[in-house]
Amino acid sequence: MSVRVVCACGTSYQLKDEFAGRLVKCPQCGRENRASALAAPAGATPQADPVFDRDLFLLRQQLLRISEKYDVGDEKGNKIVFVERPAHLLQNLGALLAAAVVWFGGTAAAIALSNQFPRQSDAAVLVAVIGAVVSMIGGIAVGIVLSAKRHVGFYRDASKRDRLLEVLQDKKWQPITTTYTVRDFKGKPLARLAKNWLYNIFRKRWYVYDPAGRLLYIAKEDSIILSLLRRFLGPLFGFLRTNFVIMHKDSDNVVGEFKRKFTILDRYVLDMSADPDRHVDRRVALALGVMLDTGERR
Repeated sequence: MSVRVVCACGTSYQLKDEFAGRLVKCPQCGRENRASALAAPAGATPQADPVFDRDLFLLRQQLLRISEKYDVGDEKGNKIVFVERPAHLLQNLGALLAAAVVWFGGTAAAIALSNQFPRQSDAAVLVAVIGAVVSMIGGIAVGIVLSAKRHVGFYRDASKRDRLLEVLQDKKWQPITTTYTVRDFKGKPLARLAKNWLYNIFRKRWYVYDPAGRLLYIAKEDSIILSLLRRFLGPLFGFLRTNFVIMHKDSDNVVGEFKRKFTILDRYVLDMSADPDRHVDRRVALALGVMLDTGERR
């Protein structure tokens, strides 16, 4: 299968299907043109960009990187999307240092103030304890304010010139339920992803809501038994892999799977073939797949 490109200079040429939807230079005049999109399967809902018009995505995390980076390929292994979640290392280290200064500095000041009272008196102990607690809370607050949100960017390639999608961390401090907003390249909200830390103690699960706040899908670990074994035994060198099934909110019907392959490197398969009509927006599905890895710190 091939795609056709027609340039304003009149040149027409064909390219392999892996170039569908991409900007390519005309061999005659050098102008950039966007290759035509591949036709969607009969009956399937067409996606917003040709790179998402598929049911299988192969994810490979790049190792030895400070920021989390992923190469997303099609079923043939051709790279179609580059994903990055910047670590903001210097900013977050600075926030941690500032938090430590406030915490330990405030505690030292409270102890010095408590020494103004008779040694081991109730007032001295109270001042020291309250000062230490307030300093700890203040340090945490300073650290949160100065730290950076960790958004995720989806690009056509590693040059990052053509943004396809983004997942925004809604708030820095969300102690129980953490939420993220999925937006297209124009900034239009597509979905909201959420997870509850308390539920994750027993079985990890993520929720997919539409922009109006209506629950659409639930992604959860494939087995409650395996989930509990992972909590007590750990991954056991990959033998107890964390796989997820994506289900419709109103039934046990599986519409997709996110599976970790048994390899030394972190490789994953997002398989949405159980949703042949593509009711699930593949942009949201891929965003969810990435968050099932990076959002779980695996």
